[in-house]
Parts: sequence; C-alpha cells; structure tokens
Amino acid sequence: MWTVLACLMPPLILSVFIFGIQTLIITAVSVISCVLVEAVSQKALGRPITIRDGSAALTGVLIAFVIPPGVSYLLPVLGAVMAIYIGKHLLGGIGYNIFNPALLGRAFLLATFPVAMTSAWLPPLHDLAIFSYLGSGVDAVTAATPLAVMKEQGMAAFTQAFGSGAGLYTSFFLGWRPGCIGETSGCMIVLGGLYMLYRGYITWHIPVSVLGTIALLSWIFGGEALCSGDPLLAVLSGGALLGAFYMANDYVTSPTNKTSQLIYGVGIGALTVLIRMKGGYPEGICYAILLMNPLSSVLDSFFKPKRFAPPVGGDK
Repeated sequence: MWTVLACLMPPLILSVFIFGIQTLIITAVSVISCVLVEAVSQKALGRPITIRDGSAALTGVLIAFVIPPGVSYLLPVLGAVMAIYIGKHLLGGIGYNIFNPALLGRAFLLATFPVAMTSAWLPPLHDLAIFSYLGSGVDAVTAATPLAVMKEQGMAAFTQAFGSGAGLYTSFFLGWRPGCIGETSGCMIVLGGLYMLYRGYITWHIPVSVLGTIALLSWIFGGEALCSGDPLLAVLSGGALLGAFYMANDYVTSPTNKTSQLIYGVGIGALTVLIRMKGGYPEGICYAILLMNPLSSVLDSFFKPKRFAPPVGGDK
C-alpha cells in the first residue's frame, strides 16, 4: 500500500504545479477523512484499528485523484464516508468489499453533486514553450475537459481549444490539460505503473487489455467513419491510464487468474468506450470498473485451473 502511495506522489506534485495548491489541500482533506472514517468505523464495529496498513490513506489519495480540482473541500469528506464506511466496512472490511471504494465514492459524488463534479475544472496555470514550438496551438483558453469538449461540441471545437499535432499528444502526456486532480499526467501515471510492474505488485494483463481495448474500439468507432478514430487521444484523454494502472488492479476487486484478468480488462475497456460514446457522461472508466468488479470472482471461478489427481495404484 505504501509503495503504491509513493508511486502516486509524482502525479500529485505535478498536479499542484499545474492547477495550484488547492489540489494538495483537497488530497490532504481526503486522506485525513478516509483515515478518520476508517478508525471510527473499525472502532464502532468492534474490529481492530488498522489505519497503519496504508489502505485508507491510499483510498483517500485515489478519491482526490478522481475529482475536479475546483470542488468544495466538503466533497472529499463525503466521498470518504461513502468509500470507507459504506463501500468497505459495511461489506465486511478490507478484503471483502465488492466494489473499488475510491470509485464508489466518486460515483456517489457524481450522482449527488453532478454540477460540481462536471464543471469545477481549472485550466493549467502555466504554459510550456515546447507546445508552441511543436506547432500544436495548445492554449489554456478553456476549463472544460477534452472529453467533454469532444463529446458536446465536436472535434472542430476540440481542435480549436486544444490544438493538434505532436504538441497536443505531448501536452496530454505531460498533463497540461483540464481534468481531475490525478488523471492528467499520463507520463507520471505510466512511470508509477511500470515501477509496480517491475516490483511484481501488478501484472501487465489488466492495464494492457484495458488500454488496448479502449484504443482499438476508439479507432474503429470513434471517428466520423469506421476506423478513423484517434486511439492515442482516447487513451491520453480522461482517466483511462489512472484507471487501468491503479483502479482496475485493486487486489480485492480484480481477478487473480491471468485469463480472467484479460477478459476483465477487455470488459472494462469496452464499457468505457460504450459509455463515452453513448452515455450521458463524457468519461466512462469509473462506471466501467464498477460494473466489472462483481464479475471478477465469477471469472476466476469459471477459469479456475483443473486439478489432476495422481493415478491410483499405478506408476506416477
């Protein structure tokens, strides 16, 4: 848990530089709220207090990472109550929750405060000269997220707001775009994910299947004609990278069998693209993961390796 938290610190630091100190305050409020709710819940339910294991702090960081940087400080507090008390401890505590607690908290906030959760975006505070050099035309003139502009106003408005070319991909990969606190910097998210892969905390099956499916289906169906979409833009926009590396790989709510993980990831990717294209919200990975969470144990049971008993009375 603490290693994963350490991997999330570079995106947080960059977010503070891009959006301002309020992102650090929101994250601190979220972490403190989750730890306090964890301790109070365990005390009230007669369970050992385990706030030192880092799970509550990690949930707090992830809740902050999936909410806009301009929301009221009350929202992460309410999200912590939903995630920790209802989504985690009322379902049996750590190791027994069906849904990812952080995403359950976000879904609750999105349903309860839809205006704040879909409009409290902030433009980057700083411009980078590299974008002009690359000829992207990137200019922080809008505080709407790229997916929202693309879905509600079309690609012409998207190009006018965010530009095009190599500079567009560079700015999105580095994090210079409106979005949730921890989802904008693809570079920092991928670096942390690669480190977790190197340490063996996660495997490649879920992130590759999630991102590969999003890229493939966005290329096929995401353009004006078949096979004319932009797969790289689909992966770099929104919370696809954060969800693939940090949310979908939650130990409790994801499958353990490798085949199950691949199918699980494909399901998340397909649902993400479906919600992005046909749903009411421009981003879909939160609900996609939550919808696939209950199926993880089913997939593991279905693809459980068969046991072969040794022969009776014969040669081994």
